[in-house]
Amino acid sequence: ADANGFRGAVLLAAGVFETAGTLSIASSGVVLRGSGAGPKGTTIRMTGAPHRLLDIRGTGTWKEAGQPAKITDAYVPSGADSFEVKSTAGFAPGDKILIRRPVTEAWVHFMGMDTLVRDGKQQTWIKPGTSIRTDRVIKTISKNRITLDVPLSDALDASMLGTEGATIVKYDFPGRISQVGIESLRVIAPADDKPITEGQFTMLRMDAVSDAWARDISIEETQNGVTIGASARRVTLYNVRIRHSITHTGAAAPADFGISGTQILLSLCWVSGKGTWPVVTQAMVTGPNVVLGFFADEAGVSPHQRWATGLLVDASEFRNNTARRPGIAFSNRKTAGSGHGWDIGWGVAWNVQSNFLLIQQPPGALNWCIGCVGEVVEALDAGTIDSAGRQVLPRSLYLQQLKDRLGKSVE
Repeated sequence: ADANGFRGAVLLAAGVFETAGTLSIASSGVVLRGSGAGPKGTTIRMTGAPHRLLDIRGTGTWKEAGQPAKITDAYVPSGADSFEVKSTAGFAPGDKILIRRPVTEAWVHFMGMDTLVRDGKQQTWIKPGTSIRTDRVIKTISKNRITLDVPLSDALDASMLGTEGATIVKYDFPGRISQVGIESLRVIAPADDKPITEGQFTMLRMDAVSDAWARDISIEETQNGVTIGASARRVTLYNVRIRHSITHTGAAAPADFGISGTQILLSLCWVSGKGTWPVVTQAMVTGPNVVLGFFADEAGVSPHQRWATGLLVDASEFRNNTARRPGIAFSNRKTAGSGHGWDIGWGVAWNVQSNFLLIQQPPGALNWCIGCVGEVVEALDAGTIDSAGRQVLPRSLYLQQLKDRLGKSVE
């Protein structure tokens, strides 16, 4: 690796290549680069049995190091970037930390998620005793106040967090890789309509990565095409386009982009085809995560299950969706799936165009739809709707915040 952490690119010439198995990037600083995503560029054709084309993944997971420190504030709001702790001994600026939010019976009850019964069986939303973890870096320390590099996506209400309360702890992650990506090529899989319980042709999984990307990629016919895992952070998907020529008919639709992790940006991506969910978030996902300038000709962005937080869907358009499959669905899914319940809090749809919009508001949190054009699906626990039917300025909330932060114009 050079001084910037790069080893180099594996460059594929123009032409058609076939793969019958999974390729892997497991070291930092490696890029898989084609010679263009168009017909005259680089095409990878998936053959053989269903498989994933590319794994970009390190090894292991977070390894906690040192003693934790309890957060002493009675309430830390979503969007805060600092809080008080009992002691900062053993912590320093630049440390990588996990903010651990315990899941308690009191909080599950407050959320109304302890009454989920399906076919006579109790459903578990999130199991008390587990923790929701937020991956951050300490920016500064002043006495007992910790300031983070990136704000929190969820509120921390001490009255709901038991005697242990929320804590911070340093971590090591020696197997996490960085400065890795794929770019400038086309991938074609066999067109297939299979239940999600069967083997499928998928495109890309990223996990145990930091500072990773996929850009200028054309994908045809995959199911559950792109998956970002829970230990990924600072990942950008730019101009990734997925096309389907056949309708997917399974009772459980595949997801074209499945998001976990934190600081994940989907920019100018799109999906064409029917019977899929273009973008979903998974369980206990702590943002901020952003879907910017996204287009889909059916359905849209639908958090899937079990409390994702801090999602912005910005300046996006979803056509031909229905009240059953709205373009935005921030909702309580109750017993759907295996007790998916409240799927998101602190979500924002900003200047979104969609035939139908579903915005519900969880206990103790907010979901917003601002400057959105489309019919709002009537629902209990309605979320916050502002400037309905007319778009607002700035055109993009994300780009305006980026401009404010960097102090210069951005595109």
